[in-house]
Amino acid sequence: MNIHNLSLLVIIAEALLKDRLIHAIRESGAKGFTVTEVAGEGSRQRRVGELLGDNIKIEVIANRDTAERILIVLQQDYFPQYTVIAYLSEVQVLREDKYV
Repeated sequence: MNIHNLSLLVIIAEALLKDRLIHAIRESGAKGFTVTEVAGEGSRQRRVGELLGDNIKIEVIANRDTAERILIVLQQDYFPQYTVIAYLSEVQVLREDKYV
């Protein structure tokens, strides 16, 4: 079995950013992503969907360079203005060609 090390980038953001974030992810070279609706609580307390809108989680598995390109866009264009968080972790996958 061939196992490959890649990066998992998780972005949690306001749902209104979905199309813009997907465009940035594609422009950064990622082959794919998964989007889900989420709810939760963080340093700014729990978001109330009826007042502030829904949240989404976007997961991207890619090589480290691609993940870092996406993080740079997030840091420059989204973190200062929007409620967005992101975290990066290492994952092991089969079928590396599906991601890189």
